[in-house]
Amino acid sequence: MEPIEINAGSWYLRALRADERIDDRPALADGGITDPGYVATRTAQWADETHYSWAVCVPTTAEMVAEIGVTPGADGTAAITGWVREGYREALDDGLVAVHRFTSGFLGLEPVDAS
Repeated sequence: MEPIEINAGSWYLRALRADERIDDRPALADGGITDPGYVATRTAQWADETHYSWAVCVPTTAEMVAEIGVTPGADGTAAITGWVREGYREALDDGLVAVHRFTSGFLGLEPVDAS
């Protein structure tokens, strides 16, 4: 599956990026994620449908302030996880609501908070 963007009110959710236009790696490092292959891994997981992840972003700057992930289970459920940079809890909360709707409505899976 190709990554799907989600509008979450004051925030927007998009696939993680590390290219000439947008580089999420500094924000990921703020979240303790320093693996140089992390963005490529998340991109591959979208393609093989084993994990879906979103950068929760400020719409005006595209700055990543949180990450939300969905891991489908074999039992019709999906584990939902997330982390947030300091000062942006509202972004994570709003993003989680939108991802819960996506998980149940689009993927047809029962969301389960795993954070």
